[in-house]
Amino acid sequence: MHVTKADAFVRPAIQASDDGKTMRRIAMASYVGTLIEFYDLSIYSTAAAIVFPSIFFSRLGEAGGTVAAFGTIGVAFVARPLGSIIFGHFGDLVGRKSTLVTCLLMMGLGTIMVGFLPSGDQIGILAPILLVLLRILQGLAAGGEFAGATLFVSESAPPHERGKWSSMPIRGGAIATSLAALTFLLTSLTMSSEAFHSWGWRVPFLLSSVLLVIGLYIRVKMEETSVFKRDATHKGRSDIPFLAAFRAQKREIFLGCLVEVPAFALLYLVLTYVVNFGANDLKLGYSWVLAMTVLSGLTTLASATYSSNLSDRIGRRPVLIAANTLATIWVLALFPILHSSSAFIFGLCVVVSALINGMIFGPVGAFMSELFKTRYRYTAVGLCYNAAGILGGAIPPLFAGHIISAYGSLAFGGVMAALFACSVLSCVALSETRGRSLLD
Repeated sequence: MHVTKADAFVRPAIQASDDGKTMRRIAMASYVGTLIEFYDLSIYSTAAAIVFPSIFFSRLGEAGGTVAAFGTIGVAFVARPLGSIIFGHFGDLVGRKSTLVTCLLMMGLGTIMVGFLPSGDQIGILAPILLVLLRILQGLAAGGEFAGATLFVSESAPPHERGKWSSMPIRGGAIATSLAALTFLLTSLTMSSEAFHSWGWRVPFLLSSVLLVIGLYIRVKMEETSVFKRDATHKGRSDIPFLAAFRAQKREIFLGCLVEVPAFALLYLVLTYVVNFGANDLKLGYSWVLAMTVLSGLTTLASATYSSNLSDRIGRRPVLIAANTLATIWVLALFPILHSSSAFIFGLCVVVSALINGMIFGPVGAFMSELFKTRYRYTAVGLCYNAAGILGGAIPPLFAGHIISAYGSLAFGGVMAALFACSVLSCVALSETRGRSLLD
């Protein structure tokens, strides 16, 4: 068999990654980083649903404060595509490692600073302004985090197990959802409601400092991926990865954005609208609502693990088509069922949404990595992920309450089902990627 210089350069690194211990260390570096990212995002979403309307937007009234608090969640999603371009640029030019360390530091510091932020009653309009600025900082960092963490694993994983290993970042995100809700739950159970609203909500944000130190320690010790080093050495680097990606694979970028929309929609509708509805409209109590959120993270972990392993056996495309089709059907029933005012039904809605969410997210890491060329892979994967976050995660929670109150829950479910159907068609339009080499 003919062996090229490029093969000789990259083969030892790939063989090293095949070693279980090496691969577990690489996976842990990505796992911890996205755990911190999703922990930060989850505690913010939970706080926005439960306490931020009264802490930072009390002058707007209950309804206005809730809309404004949910709007700050959308601010981060709007900043994320810009973050994916900025950090994708450096990730494709400088390398995955240094970019990931920077993203983690920005995200962690932004979250800790939210924990120290004075309330609106203390500093007036400056409080929500600072909150929005910190959300922009978090959004920029999150824009570069997930794509880089996923590529760090996928570019090191054995091809026949790429789905399994590439799902490690989303597994970290699933655990983070449970961890964030558990932190809020324990905090609320160990103090009075008045104390929780006064200062207890800050505890989960400040505890992020512990995760930040651990994550930085692990990431600083990482080595650059062999696939990136090989491509940079033998093919050079694109001057502007963003333009190169759109010139070469704009169709894949557009369709790739739509593939992930239902997963984001189900995740953030649960973390924002559904949580707020359960706590304030159904009057189920924070403890029950947060307990169900803990369970949702564990459910996502289990389903993402299963679907990613399944994608290694039967392909990414069949799993994504099936999962997105199931999401399209489920979202039609979700809101009418949710409004039945039952604690059990509320828990069922949260868990089933998390189950489908994990089924979609599981194969996505490998699928997106295999879809794009190495020279602009960081940028392209980040764009797809974060554009999907806007379409599915930022916009629906803002309009859910308005559409449901004006036209009914079935109408909102129909709007979301139409959007999800576009995701199914996008999966059908894209070709299977399992088995593709990441060495261009």
